[in-house]
Amino acid sequence: MLVAGGGTGGHVYPLLAVVEAQKKESSDVDILYVGRPGGMEESIVARTDLPYRPVDAGRIRGMAPWTLLRNVGRLWRGYLQARAVVTEWHPDAVLVTGGYVSVPISMAAWRSRVPVMVYLPDREPGWAVRFLSWFVDRIAVSFDEVRSALPPACRQKVWVSGYPVRAALLNTNRSAGYQLLGLDPALKTLLVLGGSQGARPINQALVRVLPELLAHHQIVHVSGHLDWPWVNEKRDELPREVQDRYRVYPYLHEELSAAMAVADLVVARAGAATTAEFPIVGLPSILIPYPYAGQHQELNADFMVSHGAAVRIDQIDLDRRLKSCVMRLLGDGAALEQMSRSTRALSKPDAAIRLAAELHRLARAREGKVQ
Repeated sequence: MLVAGGGTGGHVYPLLAVVEAQKKESSDVDILYVGRPGGMEESIVARTDLPYRPVDAGRIRGMAPWTLLRNVGRLWRGYLQARAVVTEWHPDAVLVTGGYVSVPISMAAWRSRVPVMVYLPDREPGWAVRFLSWFVDRIAVSFDEVRSALPPACRQKVWVSGYPVRAALLNTNRSAGYQLLGLDPALKTLLVLGGSQGARPINQALVRVLPELLAHHQIVHVSGHLDWPWVNEKRDELPREVQDRYRVYPYLHEELSAAMAVADLVVARAGAATTAEFPIVGLPSILIPYPYAGQHQELNADFMVSHGAAVRIDQIDLDRRLKSCVMRLLGDGAALEQMSRSTRALSKPDAAIRLAAELHRLARAREGKVQ
């Protein structure tokens, strides 16, 4: 089996969750991860036991002409590389997300008559998914409303699977989380995330109000690698008596499950993972949609807000609203409890198992045709 990601954690982790479920179901399955060369995707997969093959890919839509020509060349080179991978690996099925690498690997698989399932984590299909919808065998989505955004002739392929999450999130332990992260169980805990790349506006807004927040609460802040040096310097400038209440990390891998387990509230972007991972642990959220990601983060945030699971703050209002919103929610136990129940009601904990089973069905169907 081949799996191909998209470069960001929001596309990599769902694939790894399905791989985890697939291996639990059948230990003798061989899986190869295909992704972009270098960068965060490769570093995340390197922490697993999966072999990794890089394939070139480039963005097409919205590019300047000179960049477009270069990326078309990269796509063609990536397709040739993907053809070599498919020829060498002989996969029975391919699972991709909507990232740029999905296009060359899916087209190579399609040409070799290998079944392909594309999983869309977002509420709005991007260019790659719209294009691939004509060629893939199955389109797995987290939300049924995505169906209407795809070409009418392809909608019968859509299947609502839910968002696959890692098993670690299904088995979080609050007490163990406090111990692992060195936190005080007597204090309310705020978790601040900026996504896999970090979010400078969130980091800056948080740092400005650190003294007021730390006077009453403790904070786990995942700043991203780029901002971590200056954010950590700001921590060193805090009064010594509150420094231990502020734990700042450039990135969290396995420890992120522990951070979610102990958090009473999270401040985060509104990527696809927020609509799945936060519900699994019943984590109330303040969501700040990234304003340059099309509409999908706004749709994600509004979905959570409409179900009583989150509060939305637009990036332009961060400085004005962040401190008061955090203080109000962390000071209202009843409101947090209600948000937690509403969030947990949105969870689909069996999505990874269902996706693994469907992928297995596609592979078996191919075996029947080949025989």
